[in-house]
Amino acid sequence: MVPFSFAGQELVLAGPRALYWPAEQALLVADLHLEKASYFARHGQLLPPYDSRETLERIAVAIRETGARRVLCLGDNFHDVDGAARLEPHAAGMLAALVRATDWVWITGNHDQGVVGEGAALPELELAGLVLRHEAVTGEARPELSGHWHPRLRVNARGRTVARPCWVRSERKLVLPAFGALTGGMDAADPAIIAALQPASVVDALLPAKGRLVQYPLWRAA
Repeated sequence: MVPFSFAGQELVLAGPRALYWPAEQALLVADLHLEKASYFARHGQLLPPYDSRETLERIAVAIRETGARRVLCLGDNFHDVDGAARLEPHAAGMLAALVRATDWVWITGNHDQGVVGEGAALPELELAGLVLRHEAVTGEARPELSGHWHPRLRVNARGRTVARPCWVRSERKLVLPAFGALTGGMDAADPAIIAALQPASVVDALLPAKGRLVQYPLWRAA
């Protein structure tokens, strides 16, 4: 649990992938991609069909550890249009219990073209001066929280490359890492991510390490 400030709000990195907003008692997660394994199985690539269970268990743990009363999912909630219908009974029951226990909001993303489950579904949400959406909008002047890019920080250490999910922050934008159990990642310094966070003077990667906030510079304006 690592606190930091963003756009006048006190936020907390709740583990390696979730964000907690104490003033709103809200847990924020992005890119769950529920039922990704079953999607690939339908197309001939067999994967263990338990990614949704693991992802929902992670959310349950984060709710318990933070005491969150709200859950705000920042898009790409299910991996495809039929994902909600493919949830096996155990995972469906887990999701239903979590939605009943919290004020649950689905922000829709580019993968969310169908049913996203119980709870409110919105294209974006403005809350306490912050805009919550799936994909950062270049040129957005308001403070913004988003997902979409699955950022990962890659660092060369002792002759090997270490990759970790991370947050990417500019002065007015914060991109969350992918929360889902079966999600890959994009280099946090990729030009597409840097462009999405404009206008900016600085762009940094953030991650928690031993209870402290670690910042890695990714980009600086000329």
